Amino acid sequence: MSKLLACTLFATLAATLIVGNVARTAEKSEPQLAHMVFFALKDHSPESRKAFAASCEKYLKDIEGSVYFSVGIIAEDVEEPVSVKDWDVALHVVFRDKETKAKYLEHPQHKEFVEANRAQFAKVRVFDSYLVPGKP
Repeated sequence: MSKLLACTLFATLAATLIVGNVARTAEKSEPQLAHMVFFALKDHSPESRKAFAASCEKYLKDIEGSVYFSVGIIAEDVEEPVSVKDWDVALHVVFRDKETKAKYLEHPQHKEFVEANRAQFAKVRVFDSYLVPGKP
C-alpha cells in the first residue's frame, strides 16, 4: 500500500510541477512578431531590385533574434484584382517577440543597412503583426 501511495504522490507532484511550469511559461511568453517591410525604390529596374535584395541579405539576414527571414522581389507577372503593385522589394522577418524586434532595429547592422540604402528608397511601408499561436 505504501508503494502505491508513494507512486501516487510522486505522480501528483510531477504533474503539478509540469502544469505549473507550462502555465508560467505561457504567462511570460509573447507571441512572435512578423515584420514585413515593402520598399519602393527610385530605380525599378530588375538590376536595382536584385542589388537591393542582396543588400538586405548582407546586412539583415544574420541578426540575432529572428526565427524566419526572407527577401522577395515583386512578382510583376502575377495579376489579381486586389494586388498592390507599388513596391519593388519585400523583407519578411519574424521575431521571437516584440523585444527582439526592438533590439533588431537598434542593431549596428540594421543601422548600417539603412544608411547604405536610404538614398534608394522612394517609399518604405512597414506592416507588423502578431502571429496567431499554433499557426505556421
